[in-house]
Amino acid sequence: MNAQLALAILAGYFLILILFGRATAKGSDPSSFFTGNKRSPWYIVAFGMIGASLSGITFISVPGMVAKDQWHYFQMVIGYLPGYLIIAYVLLPIYYKLDVVSIYEYFGKRFGHHSHLTGSFFFLLSRLIGASFRLFLIAGVLQYVLFEPLGLPFWSSVATTILLIWIYTSKAGIKTVVWTDTLQTALMLVGLVITIVIIKNSLGIDLKPLIDDVVDDPKSEVFNWDWRSATFFPKQFIAGAFIAITMTGMDQDMMQKNLTCPNLRSAQKNVVSMSLSLLVINLFFLFLGVLLYKFADVND
Repeated sequence: MNAQLALAILAGYFLILILFGRATAKGSDPSSFFTGNKRSPWYIVAFGMIGASLSGITFISVPGMVAKDQWHYFQMVIGYLPGYLIIAYVLLPIYYKLDVVSIYEYFGKRFGHHSHLTGSFFFLLSRLIGASFRLFLIAGVLQYVLFEPLGLPFWSSVATTILLIWIYTSKAGIKTVVWTDTLQTALMLVGLVITIVIIKNSLGIDLKPLIDDVVDDPKSEVFNWDWRSATFFPKQFIAGAFIAITMTGMDQDMMQKNLTCPNLRSAQKNVVSMSLSLLVINLFFLFLGVLLYKFADVND
């Protein structure tokens, strides 16, 4: 693919996002900006949160770690399940009972005003740092494959991306984010499947023998029972549960999407279905990792 075609695809993608933003901005008011009028279908929120939980970094990091850590990362993904159950049946009932817009309002009501401000501050700090690293990594990939061949400096590609993101989210707020997350999740999963199919075809192996080959590969080992290892199963499992609770259940960005569901029951179905989906999707990413190393070996 040449740089001009890639740039046209990227421009078309952002145009679609901007159109999504305009469509969801109709009838917006301050309340709908933050809560989406609590009308978001739970299955749309669940599907969109898959992409928000994984992000483009998953495409690079999870397949890449297979050579060093096999499929040990999946132990942590299994640990997400109890973490998401705690979110669904402990945290969400609290948030819905208090009818909060910001989940850190709970801190204010439970521990006082300063706790509310502290929770909000650390959310903003962590979001700023995390979003910056994600933007930096993805912008670096775009710069390497797209903007650099066109002679554009790195700062201009980052500034343009930030401006376009602001344009499509500035009017409708969380409603736009819910629907654009759904679009981005769909495109990411389609890209994942297409990548696997292309590599399979290039290796010239039928699907069933390919699956057997990947499953039998030493890189596909899931469980590590060496207690001295950093990827010892209990360590990874417990870490996964706490990561889910803190990075989803106590993160305003993630939980605000849950709070756009009509009621608690819908939000709980959203969280549980998303957690089960993450199991399957992360298996696909780990599968891709083994495929990539096989492809590299075949092509020297």
